[in-house]
Amino acid sequence: MNTPDPRLHAYREDLADAALEGQVSAGRYAVAERCQVTVPILNVHLRPAADAMQVTQALMGELVDVFEVRNGWAWVKLVRDGYVGYAQEWALSKTPVAPTHRVQVLATLHYPKPDLKAQPVKRLGLNCAVAVTGIELGYAALATGGYVFAAHLCAIDDHAADFVGVAEMFLHVPYLWGGKGPAGLDCSGLVQIALEAAGQRSLRDADMQEDTLGNPLLVNDLSSLRRGDLVFWDGHVGIMADAGTLLHANGQHMMVVKEPLTEAIARIAATGKPVTSIKRFQ
Repeated sequence: MNTPDPRLHAYREDLADAALEGQVSAGRYAVAERCQVTVPILNVHLRPAADAMQVTQALMGELVDVFEVRNGWAWVKLVRDGYVGYAQEWALSKTPVAPTHRVQVLATLHYPKPDLKAQPVKRLGLNCAVAVTGIELGYAALATGGYVFAAHLCAIDDHAADFVGVAEMFLHVPYLWGGKGPAGLDCSGLVQIALEAAGQRSLRDADMQEDTLGNPLLVNDLSSLRRGDLVFWDGHVGIMADAGTLLHANGQHMMVVKEPLTEAIARIAATGKPVTSIKRFQ
């Protein structure tokens, strides 16, 4: 029997998701409590410690399943993409509110009143989801309090027509391992958040995306590439902005850049990593 991927299945030696009983061995099994992220962006860690490696982030309005809370840390599985990790309990609400809108720009500000001169209280990034109760002076009033400029929001089920255009909004944003927001993101985080803005769900990590997204093209034929194709290496992914230009968050530049695909291929190949696949959405 294959061992379930621990990134997508909640199990440890002492505790596991009740849905995994019979598939994995654990000291006990727990039924999760569904909660909601209340902060603009929530860091999810490999271990229950603030200095532990960040494996992903969850955005405001996302639902998470909580299996255990200990010393202020919740062991969670994100409902949207199934990722498992540890997040700070204080940022989760046990009474989820159904979102009506999401942020459709790179970032917007959350104000205490509908006035651009008011001091903002927080910054909400792309795809943060909120519940809007009304519009005042061009600002959306939120069920949880405060206001957001209404034109920066769209209905929760409205989607961008071009996921590459969404990804291009992140040009020059810093590289951040496990990141998914305007303050920093990694290669697969860029792909995931852009696809989600366009209405397509995606798994979190590059290897997962390589296994599940698009249809394969020949890796040794770069002559027919087009905007929106995904190029994969071992542990890395980039988006074709056009037939010859790669858009990606990468550790070489430590930010999101556009560069000639041939240059990226040569540089990464020098580290012993050739292109492993090219995928296209039909």
